[in-house]
Amino acid sequence: MARLLYSLIFYLATPLILLRLLWRARKQPEYFHHLAERWGVYGARPALPVIWLHAVSVGETRAAQPLIEGLQAQWPGHAILLTGMTPTGRAAGREVYGERVVQAYLPYDTPDAVNRFFAHFSPKFGVMMETEVWPNLIATAKCRNIPLILANARLSARSAKGYQRFSALVRPAFAALSATAAQTAPDALRLSQLGAAPVEVCGNIKFDVTPVFEKRQCGEAWRRALNGRLTWLAASTREGEEALVIKAWRQLAMPDVLLILVPRHPQRFAQVTDLLRGEGLNYQLRSKSLPMPGTQIWLGDSMGEMAAYFTLADLAFIGGSLLPLGGQNLIEAAACGCPVLIGPHTFNFTQATEDAISAGAARRVLDALALSKQARHLLTTQSELSAMHQAALRFAAQHRGATEKTLKLIARVTGQARH
Repeated sequence: MARLLYSLIFYLATPLILLRLLWRARKQPEYFHHLAERWGVYGARPALPVIWLHAVSVGETRAAQPLIEGLQAQWPGHAILLTGMTPTGRAAGREVYGERVVQAYLPYDTPDAVNRFFAHFSPKFGVMMETEVWPNLIATAKCRNIPLILANARLSARSAKGYQRFSALVRPAFAALSATAAQTAPDALRLSQLGAAPVEVCGNIKFDVTPVFEKRQCGEAWRRALNGRLTWLAASTREGEEALVIKAWRQLAMPDVLLILVPRHPQRFAQVTDLLRGEGLNYQLRSKSLPMPGTQIWLGDSMGEMAAYFTLADLAFIGGSLLPLGGQNLIEAAACGCPVLIGPHTFNFTQATEDAISAGAARRVLDALALSKQARHLLTTQSELSAMHQAALRFAAQHRGATEKTLKLIARVTGQARH
């Protein structure tokens, strides 16, 4: 009954969904591309049997790389179908995987749309990254005897409380999963309490993502071009944070430190440019040129270059954490050996953040003033900055191996022997 009501609400909301897509398409016309796919209508089928992996947006798409490569090696002769929900995620898929995968949008979670999806692609099994739980999708997969695995799964205490309020709807969905590969033991416990079984702790696949060599080279080239100038990166900043970071940078009282701002969402690049102009700052856009000697702020208005920014930076602040937004993942920074400062709000990445702090790869600050003080201390204390650099590399290396564990779990669940 709960799923029936949920489906009815979804159908009634369809006009609002279309309006939302239209609104988003004002800034990103790509939201109106491949529109039929969002309701389960697709073009040509892959010629090979299909293994399906769902990654909702950019972060999950990039994080899935070692798992996709493992699936391709373990199940040769199959096509990998990569689904997502956003144009930026789809663009990231093209950049990372090229023609090695088939890309499509996952349909909205209505019974007819998900039935068309499964009828069209007939996947042998499916893997959903992190915490994508769609009741009709999961119920239809179970009805069609398609194994469905939740991989790299995480669930914060806050999200678990939210799910509990709709337990009549989500508990059967979690219970219908064939298996769940959790990132940490606390994640596993919360997922089990919501009905998921079996649940295994496999670790975080993002530790297995190797920064692209060409991007690391690009970052090194930028560093040489800056001729020893100190750089402070604010990575994946969210709305409202750029102003706080600029304030903290001003309080450094170190005018030669270049601040690199990289907003999380590309649709906000113009908004942040307006902010910099309004602040009267001397800024350059990554898309236009490298920083000049007098450049105060370099705006990273590019996609897919975070490894280059982390390689360049002497110190990074990870966005989404100064305001109560849950933070962003610091694993890529660690893999590049970049010391990290992070704000108080990291409930979406609690374990990775706490582990990084314990390892000496990251430090927490409580507000913009503390951010400024800690950044100044580290940028003027080379020995501590170097120690954090080495700690970050060790931290990243020690946590690898989740992909192999996840692939073994998938093989057991699907009955497929390792090749």
